[in-house]
Amino acid sequence: MANSEVFVAGIGAACGLGWGKAALIEGLLAGRDVFSVLARPGRQAPDGSTAFIGVEMPEPPDILPPRVARTAGFGARAAIAVLDEAWREAGLDDVDPQRIGLIVGGANLSSREHLLAVAEYADRLKFIPPRHGHVFFDSDIVGLCASTYAIRGFAHSLGAASASGAVAVLHAAEAIRAGRVDVCIALGAVQDVSYLDLLGLRALGAMGSSRFADRPGLACRPFDVDHDGFLYGEACAALVLRRGAGGYGSILGGAQVVDGQRGPEPCGEGQSRAIAAALAQAGMSAAAIDYVNAHGTGTPKGDEIEAATLRSMGLQQAWINAGKSITGHGLAAAGAIEVAASFLQMHAGALHPTRNLDTPLDPNLRWVRGGAQSHRIRHALKVSFGFAGCDTALVLGAPP
Repeated sequence: MANSEVFVAGIGAACGLGWGKAALIEGLLAGRDVFSVLARPGRQAPDGSTAFIGVEMPEPPDILPPRVARTAGFGARAAIAVLDEAWREAGLDDVDPQRIGLIVGGANLSSREHLLAVAEYADRLKFIPPRHGHVFFDSDIVGLCASTYAIRGFAHSLGAASASGAVAVLHAAEAIRAGRVDVCIALGAVQDVSYLDLLGLRALGAMGSSRFADRPGLACRPFDVDHDGFLYGEACAALVLRRGAGGYGSILGGAQVVDGQRGPEPCGEGQSRAIAAALAQAGMSAAAIDYVNAHGTGTPKGDEIEAATLRSMGLQQAWINAGKSITGHGLAAAGAIEVAASFLQMHAGALHPTRNLDTPLDPNLRWVRGGAQSHRIRHALKVSFGFAGCDTALVLGAPP
C-alpha cells in the first residue's frame, strides 16, 4: 500500500495553551507565554525546597459519567478529552468498531498520582480503593478509551520516552498499511510527573535550572546560546489516521532506530539514520523538506547535536521551529502534540515562532523566530528523540 494512503482525519489536543486544537494553534502562532511555577499537588517538594517552572493545563472537561470519572486520574481524563475531539471530527461513530485500533504512547504515566496515594493511605492501608489494583498499569488509559468509545480492533500502549507520541503515530500508520485496521488512533498521553521525577531530571542535567525563577517566561530557550535545560509541560494529543488521502495531510514515511545509548545522551548518528530512513520510505530527498518541527528541548548537548544533525542532513533550506519553547516538554506526549502542531500549521499556512531564540546556536539554519512566519508547508519533517537512544523521524505531506 502506498505511503500516501494514510492521512490524518481528526486531531484532538490539550496543553497549557488550553483545551482543543484551536487553542493550540492560536497560542502557538501568537507565541503565548504560559510558563509559571508548577502548582499541581505533588509537583513541588513538601519541604518547600523546590520551585520547578513549567506549564500546566486547565482541568479536563467533564466528558465521562461521574461514577467513571471518580475512578480516572488526571491523565486518563485528559486522554478521553482529546480522544473525544479527534473522534468526533473524524466521524468514527460510522466506522466498524472492529476495524478501529488505538496506540497510546507513554509509559509510567501516573507517578504523581501514585506518590499522592502513598501519602494518603500510608497509615490506613486496609482502605486502599480497589481501583488501585489496575490504575497503576499503563493499559488503564487504553482500557478507559476502549470502554468509552467503540474501539474493538486492537489497543495497547508503548514506551519510547520522549519519542513515545511520535512512535505511536508511526506504529498507527504501519498498522493501517498492513491492513490490520482501517482506522488507528495515535494518542500521546500526559506524563504526570511528581517532584521526585523532576528532581531526578534536574540531577541528570536534563531539566532547566532555577535561575529564571523570577522570570519563568524566559526559562525555556531551545537552540539559544543561553539555554540550560528543558522545562516540563503538561500535554496530550490524539490523531486519527485513516486510509486514503486528504484531511490535514498524510504520513508519507517514518522510522525509529535505536542508537545504543541507555540514558539521556543524544546521538547524532542515530538521529541521522532515522531521518534518512524516513526520507527513503517517503521516496524523497532532504531538499524536498521545507519545514522541520524540531525536537528542540533546550538542553545544551541535545540542541547542539540536533542542530548539527539537521545541518549535516542538508536541511538548511527548511524553516525550523521548536514547539517546546511555548508548550514546555510534554515528555511522552511531546511527539504526538508536535505532529498535531505540524499539521495545524500546514492548515493555517503559517509557522509559529521559537520563543526566546535571541542568539541561535547555529545562525546558518533557517529558524522561525520573533513572530509567526507565513509559509505554505508542502513536506515537513518531524523529529523526536527519547532517552535510551530512541530516535524517530516522520515525513508529513500536505493534503492534495
